[in-house]
Amino acid sequence: MREVDVRDIVDKVRELCMQANYDLGDDTVSSMRLALNKEVSETGKDVLQILLENAELAAAEKVPMCQDTGVAVVMAEVGQDCRIVGGSLYDAINEGVRRGYKDGYLRSSIVGHPLQRVNTGDNTPAVIHTELVPGDRLKLKVTAKGGGSENMSALRMLKPADGLEGVKRFIVDTVRIAGPNACPPLVVGVGIGGSFEKCALLAKRALFRPVGERNALPDIAELEEELLKSINRLGIGPQGMGGIVTALDVKVEIYACHIASLPVAVNLNCHANRHKEVTL
Repeated sequence: MREVDVRDIVDKVRELCMQANYDLGDDTVSSMRLALNKEVSETGKDVLQILLENAELAAAEKVPMCQDTGVAVVMAEVGQDCRIVGGSLYDAINEGVRRGYKDGYLRSSIVGHPLQRVNTGDNTPAVIHTELVPGDRLKLKVTAKGGGSENMSALRMLKPADGLEGVKRFIVDTVRIAGPNACPPLVVGVGIGGSFEKCALLAKRALFRPVGERNALPDIAELEEELLKSINRLGIGPQGMGGIVTALDVKVEIYACHIASLPVAVNLNCHANRHKEVTL
């Protein structure tokens, strides 16, 4: 049984929170450069150029690329032969978020009670999802999920009779309704199947995949490509200014579901596609 000390978890989460907000990542930056070459709208080109310059400045000067530093969402893959020692995994993650947002001068955006709206002051608690996996390692994936794009996300319990066409229509319509409000160019995470809560988690997990990476299932990979083309035909463009680059990528994850159900969730991510990970 391999041991991982909570002190190491605190340190790594702290670092990941800051890195995610400062460094857009090579996959997203590369996709934005490709988008800049593809975009036909001069205004769209200008917007993409500004976003790229913003990302370069954020990385160089270690400042947040966006004023909305998001809710800290942490995916923890816990090896079944890994033992957390020295305290609680969840407490360690929250302490890492607390320190990362304080030390990184990142805006705190979390209210402790959703109806009373009082800011907790340190961006905790994080939203934490754990998964038990083979092995003796602990993998931590952190994203700073902005509120604007999260607000425009959607979930619908479709009927099986709606079929593939109904699924595609709902996904594209979600982006159409979001328009400029989700700060495109977007990365679109999609979950299909499971249950009400499972498809939403699938959509969130999909956002952690690198931009440009296709699903291993050929039919789902084909669906991702088709959806990306359909979304970019909407004409929303970068920051809603018009153009052919509304989305940088679409990622779809699927799961088994009940014979009477066809759950679909669409989790939109803005151009600040912030996620980092580490394995302990």
